[in-house]
Amino acid sequence: MRLARPSTVHPPARKRFHLATAAATAVLSLAVAAVPAQAASQPSVAAGTSSTSSTSTAASSLTGGLDRKALRESLEAFHDAGMYGAFSAVRDGGAQWRGAAGVADVDTGRPVRPDFEHRIGSITKTFTAVAVLQQADRGRIDLDAPVGRYLPDLIPGERGREVTVRMLLNHTSGIGDHILGAFPALATDDPGKALDEGRFKHWEPEELVRFGLAAQPVAERGTYAYSNTNYVIAGLLLEKVTGQDAEDYITRQVIRKAGLRHTYFPDSPRISGPHAKMYESMYGYIDPARDYSVYDMSWAGTAGAMVSTMQDLNDFYRQLLGGKLLGADELRAMKTTVPMYETPPGEEALARYGLGIYTQQMPDGDWYWGHDGAVFGAGTWAMSSEDGRRQVALGFNLMKYQRYDENNVPLPDPIGEALNDYAIGALTGVFPSASATPSAPQRRQQAAPDPLTVTPPLVTPEQLRH
Repeated sequence: MRLARPSTVHPPARKRFHLATAAATAVLSLAVAAVPAQAASQPSVAAGTSSTSSTSTAASSLTGGLDRKALRESLEAFHDAGMYGAFSAVRDGGAQWRGAAGVADVDTGRPVRPDFEHRIGSITKTFTAVAVLQQADRGRIDLDAPVGRYLPDLIPGERGREVTVRMLLNHTSGIGDHILGAFPALATDDPGKALDEGRFKHWEPEELVRFGLAAQPVAERGTYAYSNTNYVIAGLLLEKVTGQDAEDYITRQVIRKAGLRHTYFPDSPRISGPHAKMYESMYGYIDPARDYSVYDMSWAGTAGAMVSTMQDLNDFYRQLLGGKLLGADELRAMKTTVPMYETPPGEEALARYGLGIYTQQMPDGDWYWGHDGAVFGAGTWAMSSEDGRRQVALGFNLMKYQRYDENNVPLPDPIGEALNDYAIGALTGVFPSASATPSAPQRRQQAAPDPLTVTPPLVTPEQLRH
């Protein structure tokens, strides 16, 4: 396993972090492949054993059956490129494959397993959106009503009158993100201090909302710009209209309704089931990368605190897209999207955000639905074809491994390349390295964000300045 840090690798020259002001998910979203990079520095460890298991009961409409050898080799290539550990579940019709590669603990060499529980970050937003849409179906919430109608004391004034529930769910509210309010030391040259000091701190959602309202607006109202605060507000909205704790409501009416057995909001800083350690590098500012698998997730709440398994995520999205969790009108509302980035006149955005879910066109020309998520040390990506037949969920345990030279120029990124290769191949059935000549949809896709860069992280190269 190649984990040595090259002498030419440097953290960004400017030692100050800025919260993104346009399409940003702060720290709850994945996007770890956004920047070419080298592996994070960490003491050398023996490569963990790879474990795979699979079942097959039906042929694939896309590939004639899951290519288990290609899946296994691609996941192992992700680990070999420098990712500590990765685990995944893939479905194509009745055929399923589950695999893992790498280590759950760099000190002991304990291997990762396909059935690990994992912090799923912003994938929590899909669950929260389902709960809000259930209440819309029952007439308790009007998606186009101003949020101030429901929470006048929390969201007063012009925002309360102009921001609608729909704007919260599709990130067009313009409301700022609360992350730097909760972790102010992220804006210094010692972000590790912020993470360490916050490990056991408990936050009330109202506190987080106040941070978001006081922060710089992420965009003009009506323009897509990701903010985690939107979904903290959505949780408080749920509590207002149901009279129940939002996490309890989501557990009963979404998680249990979907029959998910390993998905939950944690009630302590510890994950209850088998899991990997979760290593945060923060672009080299935390060196060696530090384990943050034990963490109070109240700072994320209904925007990103949940734990799940890759199999549960596939089951969840299959039921959701199949109409098992929402009525037809509510599912249609969820899949009504806004563009996630600007395009030249006459061109269509190939990544679009709905209500707690986004869709993206892949190199095979098809559109897939799902979400990504990230918290400190843990990344997750889950996408499904619209009919739920082809699905991939992927978890991994090293975050913000990207590196830059002294001029903030990103260095070559074998981890990110291997990550995208696996994601595209597992989802479409065609691994990028297998085709030297891109098809027309593949060529068109080159102008869009990579599959794992739809929602950027807290810090992107564009926000790092001398």
